[in-house]
This record gives sequence, C-alpha cells and structure tokens, in this order.
Amino acid sequence: MQSNHNKMETNHNFTTISPSARALLLLKGNTNIPYALQAAELISQSDKYIPGYADKSLSTCLRIAHFEARYLSIDQLLSGLPVKNILELSSGFSFRSLDAVQQKDVYYIDTDLPGIIEEKKKLVAALQREQHATTGTLELLPLNALDESEFIEIINHFPAGEIAIVNEGLLMYLNIEEKEKLCSIIYKILKQRGGCWITADIYIKTPRFNTIIQMDDDLEKFLEQHNIEENKFDSIEAAEAFFKKCGFIIDKDAEIDYSKLNAIPFIMQKLTPEQMQEMSNAGRPNATWRLKIA
Repeated sequence: MQSNHNKMETNHNFTTISPSARALLLLKGNTNIPYALQAAELISQSDKYIPGYADKSLSTCLRIAHFEARYLSIDQLLSGLPVKNILELSSGFSFRSLDAVQQKDVYYIDTDLPGIIEEKKKLVAALQREQHATTGTLELLPLNALDESEFIEIINHFPAGEIAIVNEGLLMYLNIEEKEKLCSIIYKILKQRGGCWITADIYIKTPRFNTIIQMDDDLEKFLEQHNIEENKFDSIEAAEAFFKKCGFIIDKDAEIDYSKLNAIPFIMQKLTPEQMQEMSNAGRPNATWRLKIA
C-alpha cells in the first residue's frame, strides 16, 4: 500500500505522543482504517512514512491484522443502528469519530484521558484541513471512564435519544472490580437513555496463541506492566457470565471476513503449516459484542 499524497503540512509538534501510542498508530498506518495512514504520516519522525508488509515479521503482521479486524468489528455492529448519539471511551488515536461525522448526521463524543485528548485535538485539526464541512457534530473531551460523575456530565451533552457507547482497547487494562464499576455506570446510562454498548474487548486467555505470535521484548514488557493477560477473561463463557451478572445480554457477536484484511496475504506467506494448525487449535482469542441491558 502506498500513500498517494505528500506528507501533510502542519505546524503542530507531535513528539510528545507516548512511544506506545506512536508505535500503534504507525502499525495502523498499514491498514485501510480511516485516517490511519494520514495520522501515521503526521506523527512519523522520518521524512517519509512508507507503509508495507514485506519487511515486517509474522508477529507484526498478525498484530496489524488484529487491530484492523478489531476496528472493523465495531463498525460492523454500529452499522444500521438508528442511534445518532455515540460515545467512544478511551479511543486513543483512533479516528472513527472524525470519519463518522464526515459521513453521517451523528453527535459523536470522543473521550480519553486529558493528555491524550489534547494531543488528539492537534491531530484532528491537522486531518480536518483536507476535509469538507462535517455532516455531524464532534466533541473531543477528557474522561476517566471510571469516574461516574464525569461520565454522567458528558452524557448530558447529548441531545435526546438513545446512545451507543463503544470502546476498543480498554477492558484489558481493568481488573475485575474496575470492570464491574464500568459496567455499573454504563448500565445506569442505558437504563435511562436506551441504546447499546459495543465493546471489542472480549479478550480470552490464550497462552498457546501467545506462543505462536512470538512477541518481542518491548511488547511482552508492556503486557506485563499492565497485567493484560491477567485481566483477560478465562473463556468466552466466562465473559458472557460476567456481563450477564452485570445486567447485560449479548445482542450480536461481530463476524469479520479476515480474508479482506490487508495483512492476510503476507501472513499466509509467513506462516508455516505447523503454525497454521497451532493457530487453528489455539481457540478464539477475542470477540466484539453488542450488549444491551437485560
């Protein structure tokens, strides 16, 4: 995949973006995720950001495919919903919100911790320079998703109507008590306003899969530092039981056509037959669910 335009001009300095967020955004620049390539070009410290897979390891290609599939899974479960109010939690440097308000008449509130939101505002401002007027309304606001009063205050920004709450890349940072707290807040909001919760964070403990993808030292250190493996669900059944206990039912389970992901042809070239069989036997590592209150 090649960029078909020159690196965007901007007066903003993006060197304060954290190394982990920068690395993730550079990975996503290899996908068809909206604005990922343009954002990767903006934050790249080299003169020219050149996406591609030929020089990437199997582990890197698998991670790229995972992030693209995760993004698309949320889009799939949002598609066709009659909801015009959308709240995204801990969105990081994802630009689903910007893409949504370009395409549809929605009221989209994009949230994360204060430092991330300040950096994201600069990126969004730079990305918007090449765009036409938006159709919907976009707000970028700081939010600690476990702070109920902050959460409710932001919900009150929305006009009347149901709300879709979405997130990807949040629950694996939360322990069981924090997950329960988040569920309690979201349950109260959906009970009052109606709508749904779309979460791409149904991650399952899969030691065999982790062995196959051969994580590098930096990634392993990051996962250990944030207790990612410990915070995953023991199984799909355990995840379903957890949400049921918190008052939710699974309305829909996303189904992604992995053959359409950019990285798949390169993954297939790099996988040995033994690794393919191991991945097939490893079990489902994650899911994206649309939840509604029971």
